[in-house]
Amino acid sequence: MRLGSLLLKLVLVSPLAGAGLATAAMAEPNVVASIKPVHSLAAGVMEGVGTPALLVDGAASEHSYALRPSDARALSQADLVFWVGEGLETYLTAPIANLAGDAHIVELAEIEGIRLLEPRTGGDWEAHDHDHEHDHGAAEHAHEDGHGKDRGDDHDHAAEGEHHHTDYDAHFWLDTGNARRIVAAMVEALSEQDQENAPIYRANGDRLADRLAALDRELAAALAPVKDVPYVVFHDAYQYFESRYDLAAVGSITVSPERQPGAQRLHEIREKISGLDVRCVFSEPQFEPALVDTLREGTAARTGELDPLGADLSNGPGLYFELMRNLAGSLKSCLAD
Repeated sequence: MRLGSLLLKLVLVSPLAGAGLATAAMAEPNVVASIKPVHSLAAGVMEGVGTPALLVDGAASEHSYALRPSDARALSQADLVFWVGEGLETYLTAPIANLAGDAHIVELAEIEGIRLLEPRTGGDWEAHDHDHEHDHGAAEHAHEDGHGKDRGDDHDHAAEGEHHHTDYDAHFWLDTGNARRIVAAMVEALSEQDQENAPIYRANGDRLADRLAALDRELAAALAPVKDVPYVVFHDAYQYFESRYDLAAVGSITVSPERQPGAQRLHEIREKISGLDVRCVFSEPQFEPALVDTLREGTAARTGELDPLGADLSNGPGLYFELMRNLAGSLKSCLAD
């Protein structure tokens, strides 16, 4: 008997053998995630099945990333792409359209129920000047067309050097409530794409939801003692975190991290540091911290570092949790008496 016929006979006769071959042949879906926090949540949902590919790794900026050949290849082979959206990742708009045409694209800003806040366009706001819309019970951003954005009324801040937004602040992963919604959307997308492994995705999603709820309680307790202490950030990337935990940020050095602030803005921020008794001025690992040192010279303000992306953290399911704990830890250590 020929070998091929023998193998076919074994598969037909033995249910166990057939199941084994089917499992071996089942390939994990090709999943691409744009930035590290999104990749971390996707990796958590996919744990036990596969690992998503990551586009913006290391200390690269999500605002001005240049696609590499390996990124283009990953997009062209993708079954599923998770990205924040055009409000943050303008570099991905054309590649997704041109390279990932056959993939299922999930723009996280479009997820039903996601909490979106309007951008603070000046970067020079006063303490508690914004509405503290908390996920636990308060009103959320209006969703007129299903996602809270009116695309006919885009903000055009190009002349001011701000990154291209539609009309929402795109750093929404820094709200643990939004992270739970992102995980739920990932579970649904992956389960639809890969129905064989849907039970695994759903179980992972349930565990992640519980962990995120526990993380939210942990961060709220940790930050409560410093919630009224004023501070300044390098660029306005933390509105969701500040809103979630009722923190007292009073301004940012720059709105666009790629453009140096002018002399007038620096003067205004320096006056604010002195006049509001700002406790801390925070830099970021992706950008030159010299401006922070210049601003705090001659004042009592301390310096710290905040990283909204987890630039120096190891990729994987644990990154999101480490990122959020690091933000809380940096704020607490710099703002505490």
